[in-house]
Amino acid sequence: MAIGPVQLIVLGFSKPDFHGEIIAELERLRESDMVRVIDSLAVYKDAEGGLEVEHLSNLTEDQAIELGTKIGALIGLGIEGEEGMEEGAVAGAEAVAADGGVHVFTEEEGWDILEDIPNGSAAALILLEHHWAVPLRDAIARAGGFRLSDGFISPLDLVEIGLVSAEEAAELHALETSAAAG
Repeated sequence: MAIGPVQLIVLGFSKPDFHGEIIAELERLRESDMVRVIDSLAVYKDAEGGLEVEHLSNLTEDQAIELGTKIGALIGLGIEGEEGMEEGAVAGAEAVAADGGVHVFTEEEGWDILEDIPNGSAAALILLEHHWAVPLRDAIARAGGFRLSDGFISPLDLVEIGLVSAEEAAELHALETSAAAG
């Protein structure tokens, strides 16, 4: 399994109204081999501040074990060289198999980001692998290229280059930010 570029996305939901639509879209993207959710942590904070936490990954068991093996090998390599790499690979695979998947986000790590969400709202951390980008990344590397930077561009900035009209940009911007304002 080749690993594509991995992105962390942190989302806020001021008035959460979930119907499974987000999970369905992530599953559709996985089925088309576009993206894979390595791990995610969704937290809902009720009106009194009580928390509900849920993990989600759409890696198959074999993919999770393979990814755990690679993560463990890299950690072992960094600590004890080649001997540590082999031991780390085995430990990583065993940990993933025992835990039922890759759990990058523990509840303790998630609290650093999520403790500030207001009561009656929700937040999600999604570690997303862009599997579609593997061939492109590899072609860039073969050409001697490398990533200097990346980021999402606001729809408002797209008006300047003529990609969208001012009206379209305003609609997209409102769509992306309306929940945060309410």
